[in-house]
Amino acid sequence: MQFTDFSKLDLNRLPSPCFVVDEVAVERNLTILKHVADASGAKVLAALKAFSMWHLAPLTMRYLNGTCASGLHEAMLGHEKYGGEVHVFSAAYSEEDIRQLAEFAHHIVFNSCGQWQRFQPIIQAAITKRPDLKIGLRINPEHSEGAVAVYDPCSPGSRLGIPLSQLDESLLDGISGLHFHTLCEQGFEPLQRTVQAVEEKFGHLLAQMEWVNFGGGHHITAPGYNIDGLIQLIKDFSAKYQVQVYLEPGEAVAIGTGILSCEVLDITWNQLDQAILDTSATCHMPDTLEMPYRPDISGADIANKLAHTYRLGGLTCLAGDVIGDYSFAQPLRIGQRIIFEDMSHYTMVKTTTFNGTHLPALAVWNSETDALQVIKTFSYDDFKNRLS
Repeated sequence: MQFTDFSKLDLNRLPSPCFVVDEVAVERNLTILKHVADASGAKVLAALKAFSMWHLAPLTMRYLNGTCASGLHEAMLGHEKYGGEVHVFSAAYSEEDIRQLAEFAHHIVFNSCGQWQRFQPIIQAAITKRPDLKIGLRINPEHSEGAVAVYDPCSPGSRLGIPLSQLDESLLDGISGLHFHTLCEQGFEPLQRTVQAVEEKFGHLLAQMEWVNFGGGHHITAPGYNIDGLIQLIKDFSAKYQVQVYLEPGEAVAIGTGILSCEVLDITWNQLDQAILDTSATCHMPDTLEMPYRPDISGADIANKLAHTYRLGGLTCLAGDVIGDYSFAQPLRIGQRIIFEDMSHYTMVKTTTFNGTHLPALAVWNSETDALQVIKTFSYDDFKNRLS
């Protein structure tokens, strides 16, 4: 899935490795999300866990209602750089986290009745000062749509969300909304089934609420997504229960907007040709090992489809730091630049400096004007200052 033609970008203008985001493509996605909000009445939040390039915060906030965070630091970034509503959910909070969040967050969502009760005195004191602070609970409809267990919030035994059997309905005084999340980069139909499951298990509580958050994982800006179906679902749900619906897509903001450009450092052989890159699966694209998934490469195909096949690996000492086997029409050359496609979301937010590996630079490109700005580079100090 690649919307922007990055072949028009001269990669030699970039340091290597480098994440490059096309601001034109980001605005295209944001326009679609705003259309959904305007047509359905939903409020749409940018999920910073997926894409938090705050250089683009002013652009983002021209279209969306705010941000959602998975903890204190993401919430602080949303408050400081984005503005709008700040929503936060975490599997558990420390007391210090709650004290700080209560000073600026608009929605705080708890993952258990126990945490809600433990921190109620802090929350009530905060509401006295800030009546706009809303408190919610994350529910688990025990309806699984995920294909990969590690990314499935409703897999059996999941720690995320409160199953109906564990929800103490006598503790709902002060709870203004419910949050659920079952999807991972999925279309409309899995959401439709999820909403039905939520209504079946928690429908008796929905009319008591002011808002319901449909969570993230919606591939709204992907080709073929049933946007009209989503709009109608939200309108019907909102009217039925008289609630404000929230969506918090992350990857939908950044689908098809960016690449990871890297360079071939060496070519070796062990049973097959090996190309060592100045990037790393474990450091720069861990989902290739965790999920796993296979990133697309411009001009490449599956192994043995084209004339020259290589195993592409990173430069770390981890034996499994392998991105995959790819074939190319022409032999790879040392010093050649390679483009990994669709690498904006869930990439730069996950990078590490394992082995002291150099973090990719960050750049913003305008595919219409060819304007290019390298907005961040990293050095030894970034590695050193994480340690002591």
